[in-house]
Amino acid sequence: MTTAQRDYYEVLGVGRGADEKAIKDAFRRLALQYHPDRNKAPDAEERFKEIAQAYAVLSDPKKRAEYDARGFAGVAGFSPQDLFAGIDFEDIFGGLDFGGGLFDAFFGRRRSAGPPRGANIEVELTVPLERVFAGGEERLRYRRTVRCPGCGGSGAKPGTAPRRCEACGGSGRYVKTRRQKGVTLQQTSACRACGGRGTLIDEPCTQCAGRGEVEHEEALTVRIPPGIEEGAALRVAGHGMPSEESGGAPGDLYVIVKNAPDARFDRVGAALWRTELVDVAEAALGTSLRVPTLDGEPVTVDVPAGTQPETILRLRGKGLPEFGSRRRGDLMVRLKVRVPERLSAEERRLYERLRALAARGR
Repeated sequence: MTTAQRDYYEVLGVGRGADEKAIKDAFRRLALQYHPDRNKAPDAEERFKEIAQAYAVLSDPKKRAEYDARGFAGVAGFSPQDLFAGIDFEDIFGGLDFGGGLFDAFFGRRRSAGPPRGANIEVELTVPLERVFAGGEERLRYRRTVRCPGCGGSGAKPGTAPRRCEACGGSGRYVKTRRQKGVTLQQTSACRACGGRGTLIDEPCTQCAGRGEVEHEEALTVRIPPGIEEGAALRVAGHGMPSEESGGAPGDLYVIVKNAPDARFDRVGAALWRTELVDVAEAALGTSLRVPTLDGEPVTVDVPAGTQPETILRLRGKGLPEFGSRRRGDLMVRLKVRVPERLSAEERRLYERLRALAARGR
C-alpha cells in the first residue's frame, strides 16, 4: 500500500503563514527527535527524510512560493543536490554533528573531487552543569598528528628529496603474475623495498625520523551551546588527521561532550534530580527546604504535612534548557525520610508514646 505524501506544513507542524524562524525551529526540534542515531523506532529514518525534505522546500523562498502555488508538482523537478545545496546544517544545529554527512548518505549530495580527506579524530570534553546550563566557551587540549614542519611531510632531510623506488617504479606495489589452467592470475602486495610508499629516503629528516609526520599538542576553544545533550558531538572542521595524499584536506575533530559529576544534581535529559533528607517529624508535620538551583539562588520548597517516603516534588522550569528550544526542564526533588538510628532517652519516651497513640487509634 502506498502512503500518501503529507503536506510539508503539516510535516513540520507549522501554519502556512509561519516565518523563517518558526520553520527553522520546527525543523531543528523534529530533526533532533527523529535522527536515526538517536531514535531507534522503525519509522524514524523515513520520518527524518520527510522532515528534511519539508524544510528544504519551505526554507527557500522560491521553492516555497512554487509549492504554495502548485503543491508537490511545483517542486517535483528538484534533485537532492538542488534541495539541500544551500542549507547550512552547522548553523542550524549549533555545531552538533547532525546533518551534513547523514544528508549526503540519504539524499546523494555530491562530495567534492580531489585527494581523500584525512581521518577524523574523536576526543571527550567533560564540562560542568553550569556550562550546559548557560552555554559558553571551554578550552580543549588534545594531540594529533601533523605534517613535519622540518621536511614538509616528505620525510627527507631538508635540502634533500626522496627518490623513486626502482624496484616498483614508484607505484609502491609489487605485482606477481602467473597462469593457471589458461587463466592469468595477479597477486598485488606492497613493495618490500619501499614499504609501499613508492619512494626511498637516503637521509631521513631528524625531526620526524623519516616518517613525515610528528605528534603535536593543540589547544582550542570550543563553543558549548546551552542545553547540549550528554554524548553530543561538536564538529571542528579541519582539526583532524592530515590526508595521506599531498593536497588532501585534513579530517575533522569531533568533540564528544560529557557531563562532569555533580554532587548536587543528577541529569536526566533536561531534567535535574536532587535527593533531600527530612526527619520523621518533618515529614509528619510538614516543613520547608532551601534547594539549590543552577540559576544561582536557592529556592524555598514547602514539604506538606504527611509526606511519604520517595515523594517527588516538581519545580517547574528550574532544570536545564532544552537544546534548540527556549523551554527549560524541571528540577525534581525526591524526598527520603530519615529514621534516627539512635534515640536519646527523651526521644525514646516520645516515640513510645506516639506508638501507643497509634495503636489506640487502630
